[in-house]
Amino acid sequence: MYTIEEFDKEKTKVLKYILYKKRSENEVRTKFSGVIDENLLEDIIQHLKQANYIDDTEYIRKTVNNFIALKNLSIKELKYKLLSKGLNNDDIEDYIYENKKQLEEYEIKSISNIIYKKSTSMEQEEIKQYLRKKGYKIENINRALEKN
Repeated sequence: MYTIEEFDKEKTKVLKYILYKKRSENEVRTKFSGVIDENLLEDIIQHLKQANYIDDTEYIRKTVNNFIALKNLSIKELKYKLLSKGLNNDDIEDYIYENKKQLEEYEIKSISNIIYKKSTSMEQEEIKQYLRKKGYKIENINRALEKN
């Protein structure tokens, strides 16, 4: 077991880590496993989840919004980036399903941006192959090509 003082001291460390930048539960576990006693870390994580400092669903939403604002990615690439953060596949799938229309529009916009950038140096068929390799859906590629 551990004392309340130990709990507060370690919780403060974890909280500083989370407040510096939003983190997923898995990122917190990875960072502090081996540093903080396993039972103590589990209790800290549960405490912070109850206080909504750790919320993987909200983390997915914010991360996707950041990607949408800053990058050109396919839905598949978004999913892999979220999985690499150690997030639950079911939570990611649920988010994608619930926001399918918005993400489809984002994917088409991303394709249009890539087509615009690549059209000076690549043929249309090469661009299509490039986009397919990046995980873009063929129907979205065709829709974006029709618009351009």
